[in-house]
Amino acid sequence: MAKVSFIGLGVMGGPMAGHLAAAGHDVTVYNRSGDKMAEWLQRHAGKSGATPALAAEGADAVFTCVGADADLEEVLLGPDGAFATMRPGALFVDHTTVSARIARRLAAEGQERGLLVVDAPVSGGQAGAENGTLSIMCGATHEAFGRAQPLMQAYAARIVHVGEPGAGQTAKMCNQIAIAGVIQGVAESLRFAQAAGLDTDKVFEAISAGAAGSWQMQNRWATMAQDQFDFGFAVNWMRKDLGLALEEARINGATLPVAALVDQFYAEVQQMGGGRQDTSSIVRRLGR
Repeated sequence: MAKVSFIGLGVMGGPMAGHLAAAGHDVTVYNRSGDKMAEWLQRHAGKSGATPALAAEGADAVFTCVGADADLEEVLLGPDGAFATMRPGALFVDHTTVSARIARRLAAEGQERGLLVVDAPVSGGQAGAENGTLSIMCGATHEAFGRAQPLMQAYAARIVHVGEPGAGQTAKMCNQIAIAGVIQGVAESLRFAQAAGLDTDKVFEAISAGAAGSWQMQNRWATMAQDQFDFGFAVNWMRKDLGLALEEARINGATLPVAALVDQFYAEVQQMGGGRQDTSSIVRRLGR
């Protein structure tokens, strides 16, 4: 069993750290909110560190799952950052969805310090984190990925080594680009069925098992029809992720017309007060 540190105990990080503890690892946690640390320690075996640096000291592996580029930079490279106390040869795995730019920067910084670095964004949402069934896309050297994979198996159903540092983050962008187009299509299909006076349950039965079927249709059609939007990944986070994809596309020359359009649709949902609603709330801008 390994001595590990987990920094960031939100709806994703908290369950992932819990799975590591349940697997028998010696887990030290850190979160900016002390209440979340206390809550986590009540539910799981482990201890806490007062700063990221103290939490990471002496760890075989350090995991992060925070909010955005600036948060990640603070907990790793700030005055009390984890990189300051990580020993050479230790593993660092980041599960935050951030820019490929910072992922590559951290890999370079880590290499200078003798660390093995993996950018490992996840897909599967809160339910996947809680059930230990996440999909993880990794950018890393083969050595770093080989060290990280057995640990990540505590909370993942699928772990794929996509390529070199930064590749995990760009693969996550592919994931979000694909979701954006699909959820917009499902929303339009649903509103069209309603406008035509069709029984939406019957429409779902007729089309969901064929080429029109998708995870979004299977899991969000019925709740969208009932104007229920409290099912996980929020519009605010989707806009962050689409922004990262659009930024990277400007660098690599990719054309993302649908993703750019859906990003603007989500901006409208935010203006309607739906920033904390799940991504299926995009249907709201289509009226009833």
